[in-house]
Amino acid sequence: MDERLWNILADSFFKILIPGIKITIPLTIVSFSLSLVIGILVALIQFANVKILKMISRFYIWVTRGTPILVQLYVVFYGLPNLGIMIDPIPAAIFVFAFNEGAYSAETMRAALESVSPGQIEAGYCVGMSYPQIIWHIVLPQAFRTAFPPLSNSLIAMVKETSLAANITVAEMFMATQRIVARTYEPLALYIEVALIYLVFCTVLTHLQHFGEKKLNVSVAKTK
Repeated sequence: MDERLWNILADSFFKILIPGIKITIPLTIVSFSLSLVIGILVALIQFANVKILKMISRFYIWVTRGTPILVQLYVVFYGLPNLGIMIDPIPAAIFVFAFNEGAYSAETMRAALESVSPGQIEAGYCVGMSYPQIIWHIVLPQAFRTAFPPLSNSLIAMVKETSLAANITVAEMFMATQRIVARTYEPLALYIEVALIYLVFCTVLTHLQHFGEKKLNVSVAKTK
């Protein structure tokens, strides 16, 4: 590797990393937090088995999981202006990522809710608890323990999916890399560099996931 390429990589590192810290990470956190809210609500609707609301929830999940997230980004950012609905790039990206991941989180949480023993719900009723109290104090805590690993995997996946936001002009770190490539004509080295930065972000989250799983396992062991 010649000196010129080393200089390009050294110069570009912080130009890529800073948008990653300022845009990619906040975009991931906000989008994933909203997707959790959506996922829990949709899962609880299905768990409650209210027919009409359950049908609406299934339709939302069907459409969202059956269409590419890139297409969803284009529909919201480039398509909605035809209807007079203008959304800035970052809010559009947050909306689409949260909306998309919410469908997957809903299925994860639904399976976790259904894994809770019906006997525990009946026991809650026997001690005089209301349905909301049973859900809040008995069902959700156990469901979250079950859902934690797959939800953590979804969070890690979302870090990488935020690179798609470059397609709607969000200046995150992949777009920053594209701009540097256009100026330096060194695509291979620069795309490897940004891939390594994504890898570092995801590795940190993976270690946090393992730490969280150990904590949950310890808390479960103490309750037994």
